[in-house]
Amino acid sequence: MSLRQFFISPGHNYFGHHGKPAGENPVIAVKEIECVAGSGIRGDRFFDYKTDYKGQITFFAEEVFAELGAHLNFGDRSPADLRRNVLTAGIDLNSLIGEEFEIQGVRFFGTRECSPCYWMDQAYAPGTEAFLKGRGGLRAQILTSGTIRLTE
Repeated sequence: MSLRQFFISPGHNYFGHHGKPAGENPVIAVKEIECVAGSGIRGDRFFDYKTDYKGQITFFAEEVFAELGAHLNFGDRSPADLRRNVLTAGIDLNSLIGEEFEIQGVRFFGTRECSPCYWMDQAYAPGTEAFLKGRGGLRAQILTSGTIRLTE
């Protein structure tokens, strides 16, 4: 698995905004992220959200992002628009659901698919939610603390 990009955001733009306008918190691209066991990514909106939260970190496949852009003819958009934390390449993220896995010495547990929601059509483009069903990424819990860095 290659780690292509990392994203964090200090606040929620969509989560908890049902029936209200989207927020305006920036998504920040970073070269490394500090994973804190049981808490999440330091500096991210879900850090210490709640005990045993199943989405302490989220992963999304670069390959799916490329297919999405081609399908919706939006190839110039950023994966940051999807508000996942880690953009990966070279791995089927759904295969990690229910599995422990390790990246650069940090252990994770894949809890479930990071299912797309209706906000995706606003955040990226109309049709995004439907296109991403079954391949919206991976939610995971952080089992051990450590820093992970981008790879080529």
